[in-house]
Parts: sequence; C-alpha cells; structure tokens
Amino acid sequence: MSATIYKHEFLARLKSVLIWSVAMVLLLLVFFSIFPSFSSQAALLNEMLAKFPPQLLEAFGMTHIDLASILGYFAFLFTFVQLCLAIQAANYGVGLVSVEETELTADFLMTKPVSRLQVMNSKLLAALSSLLFTDVIVWASTFISIYAFNVGNSFDAGRLVLILVSLLILQLFFLSVGLVISLLVRRVRSVTPYGLGLAFAAYIINGFSGIFGDVKLEYITPFKHLDPSYIVQNGAFNTPLVLLNLAVSLIALAISYWLYLRRDIHAVS
Repeated sequence: MSATIYKHEFLARLKSVLIWSVAMVLLLLVFFSIFPSFSSQAALLNEMLAKFPPQLLEAFGMTHIDLASILGYFAFLFTFVQLCLAIQAANYGVGLVSVEETELTADFLMTKPVSRLQVMNSKLLAALSSLLFTDVIVWASTFISIYAFNVGNSFDAGRLVLILVSLLILQLFFLSVGLVISLLVRRVRSVTPYGLGLAFAAYIINGFSGIFGDVKLEYITPFKHLDPSYIVQNGAFNTPLVLLNLAVSLIALAISYWLYLRRDIHAVS
C-alpha cells in the first residue's frame, strides 16, 4: 500500500464524507424527534397499519414490527438510512479507479514508482475508511438520538448493534459491485447515474420481493439480506443470506483486482 495515495484519496473524499454524515445526522434527529408523539398514538397507528394490504407492508419492511417500540421504529427508519448510504458506497465504488480516466490523470499516477496492486490497495482502503468514518457518525448519532428521544422504554442494545453493524456489510456490497461495474464499462463519464441506478434497482427489487413473496428475488437484493425488521424480530442476522452477501462482495473484489491489473489504461492524447 502507498501511504501517499491513501492520504490523497481519503482527503479528496473527505468533503463528500462530511456531507453524507451531516445529512444522516439530520435525518436521524428529525425522525427520532417525532418518536415521542408517534409512540403516544401507538394503538391507533397499529390499528391503521393492520388495515393496509400485507403486500404493501412487506414491501416497506413494516410487517411483524411494533412501530410503537423504539427498535421497531428504528427498523422502519433504517431502511432509508440503508438506501442513502448504499448510494454513497456505490458512488465510491464506481469512482474508485475510473476517476483517473475521467479526469485524464491516469498518466500522472501510472508514472509513479508504485505497482497497480499498491494503487488498488491504497484506493480501496481509503474508500473503506471513508465509509467507516460515516458509519461511526451514524452509530454515535443513533445512540445519542435514542437516549434523547426514547420515552423511557427499554430496548435490546444487542439488536441495535447488530442493525448498525449490518450497515458496513451492506456498504461493502455496493462498493465492490460498483467497482466491478466501473471496470466493465469502457469509460465512466459520471459516477452518479451508476451509483443511483445500482442502489435504487436493488431497493426496488427488495420491494418486489416483499410484494410477491418471491424467494429468488431475496437472493438478489442486499437490502433483503440485511433486513432490519428481521434482525429486530430474531435478534440475529439471517445467516445464509448474509453469507451470500459477503461471498458476492468478496468475489466482486477479486474480479475487480483481476480486471484492474490487466486493464488497458489509455494515455492522454
């Protein structure tokens, strides 16, 4: 690994990391601030939800959870946090090595006395550090918000920690798959369409898997692999699906290294 490349990559992404982190803090604070009034109307709310079509509730991960409890409420809120940070991870994955070709700086990087393996290791570690930085902010904000706005209800801290840890696994998936996509595309002109497309496609498939109850769709979407309502109900990960998720991430990373080490990187003409 090259410390210089790692530092450059991390600092270049720092502004983006801070923006995502602040956005997540605001999202959590706004949602948790209405929980006290939300929980006081719990009976009416659960009665109203019971009248909704089961398919609709399943699509939004609202089945088998009690929205009047702080963990049930957080599980519902967490799906939006997952979607936002999946977009962040996908953007970082797509832009990880394509940025040199987009900004025509590959010539400069390739003339440095570092191997492609060192370049990839440094960039990947910097991206993972950036995602972990965001996660730490989200984890801290979640605990602070819960203790600030929970109206005296007890909750299982272990299940909350599992939900928060699942975030890093989800981001690793989108980072690695985004990286493979960028290496399979001839030239990435803009990262955003790829990142948004990947994250929203997976989210929509998750909704369809709930609506149709199709088990095959559950294998495809990482949102179902790390379903927060499942963790709240069972106090554990869905082990087969999480192992599948990790396997896809590791295979995607291995393919990415293979492609990058053999890629023809065009010089500036």
